[in-house]
Amino acid sequence: MAFAMVAIFTLITKAEPNNSSYVESETQPLIISQNISVEDIAQEVTVRIIGNPGVASGVIVARQGQTYTVLTCDHVVARSENNRFTILTPDGLMHAASWRRFARFRDADLALVEFRSDRPYQLVEIGDSNALTVGASVYASGFPNWYRNNRRQFQNTRNWGLRAYRLTTGRVGMMLERSLQRGYQLGYTNNIEMGMSGGPVLNRYGQLVGINGRSKYPLLGIQAFKFEDGTVPSQRLFRQMEALSWAIPVATFEQMNK
Repeated sequence: MAFAMVAIFTLITKAEPNNSSYVESETQPLIISQNISVEDIAQEVTVRIIGNPGVASGVIVARQGQTYTVLTCDHVVARSENNRFTILTPDGLMHAASWRRFARFRDADLALVEFRSDRPYQLVEIGDSNALTVGASVYASGFPNWYRNNRRQFQNTRNWGLRAYRLTTGRVGMMLERSLQRGYQLGYTNNIEMGMSGGPVLNRYGQLVGINGRSKYPLLGIQAFKFEDGTVPSQRLFRQMEALSWAIPVATFEQMNK
């Protein structure tokens, strides 16, 4: 996978409150101002998940009392040797966290991680991923594991803290009628790098519509695009698919988390 660091793009888009936010109790998401930008929302809801051995991203989806729930990818937490993680929140603080193993997502590449804090953190609003259309603007955030100095040199960002954060802009390139293995259905043009897995994909209102998981041009080639029944796309379709990053639609999370 080729790494390329690009500038953070800012789009000043009016955020429209949505009462369909996923919460586990009566605790409601913090009110989003009509003047807040998508960039601001993304920074407030995106966290970094630091484990042993991996480092990746997540998005805050719920709060119950002092317990926060972070949605991420299963492949982010499944390799952990001791189920111990550290969550880096947008204020730069570190929190001890653990994988909520009892959450059932079947074969979908989804997982929940919990941490405790008495501080108020922004909960993401859940959008309608089923309403996405090809060409719609989307914004993907997370913490890349590497920074490219030049063509030959890379820096590991594990100890960079919030400096490693990145937001990319793009558009929906494909919405599959039938899912790929592990729940991937949303293809988008944003560049996603290693470490951004588990981070949010937001619509133009700053609402969560997907979870980052797969970057463009995977090393496995067409085998990375197997459908749930084990079949692979045609070569023509594969060429279109490999040029996109891929996310799990948030509708899959909502359906399986009932």
